[in-house]
Amino acid sequence: MRFTLRQIAVFVAVARHENVSRAAAELALSQSAASTSLAELERLYDTQLFDRFGKTLRLNEIGQALLPQAVELIERAAAIASVLEGRAGYGRLRIGATLTIGNYLAPLIVADFLKRHPESTLQLQVHNTRTIIDQLARHELDLGLVEGSCRHPELVVEAWVADELVVFCAPGHPLAGQGSATLAELAEQSWILREAGSGTRETLDQALRHHHSALNIRLELEHTEAIKRAVGFGLGIGCISRLALREAFRRGSLVAIETPELDLRRHFYFLWHRRKFQTEGMREFIALCRTLTAGIARSDQIEWSLIP
Repeated sequence: MRFTLRQIAVFVAVARHENVSRAAAELALSQSAASTSLAELERLYDTQLFDRFGKTLRLNEIGQALLPQAVELIERAAAIASVLEGRAGYGRLRIGATLTIGNYLAPLIVADFLKRHPESTLQLQVHNTRTIIDQLARHELDLGLVEGSCRHPELVVEAWVADELVVFCAPGHPLAGQGSATLAELAEQSWILREAGSGTRETLDQALRHHHSALNIRLELEHTEAIKRAVGFGLGIGCISRLALREAFRRGSLVAIETPELDLRRHFYFLWHRRKFQTEGMREFIALCRTLTAGIARSDQIEWSLIP
């Protein structure tokens, strides 16, 4: 082999950042050292791995083919170094979770994982489904936990647990005493919803696709808790996961509105890159996720004492 691990590490960092300066900062190298390392790798094999647009570098076809194998090589090298240095654990694990999962389930699993493997480190990022998919496709995350559908050809999708959305309102809202509502009644209301690109919004839009009643969307918010507060203040009605509303329903601070005409069922999913080396840490994390939801039919049926 003519290449070095440093050259491969520089290539991976530049591919992620599309910029040599930011890649150099990540690797604690000078910009000139990172540029030299990348140039030497390309010179050794008389090829180019990036298309250059000023200071921005975009992977070309050869670079795209190399990236998954380069990421795997760096991860395997880190695992070998851990063994040789006598360190236990799984190294660093980068998890991306969508909002409902990231707020209500992922912290429990992360805490369990780190208690079992204190030598490991874990990075948890919370974004909407579209962003998580993009990050996985660019090899910026090891594993995604999402509540929206994924059709990206480079990502593996594996079902985790069923979930269901529910329409809800404040106790003083006119629909609060009915217990359920028709589509015609729902169309007359002001709505507070998640943004486009979120799994929650996608599920609601899919449920409405065969109906001709357009919703009056008064406010779009990126955070579940913000939607709950806005609905609680009487600004309109909302629609999020039952999991996120369990405590509010128990206290009576928010009220469920059943919608027999809408199918608001969905699933939570695991995602990872098709060409990604699946580490022991990834497999352990997925196993802990499945342990948390073992024996239940839907996410909001998880044991109460486990949910914050």
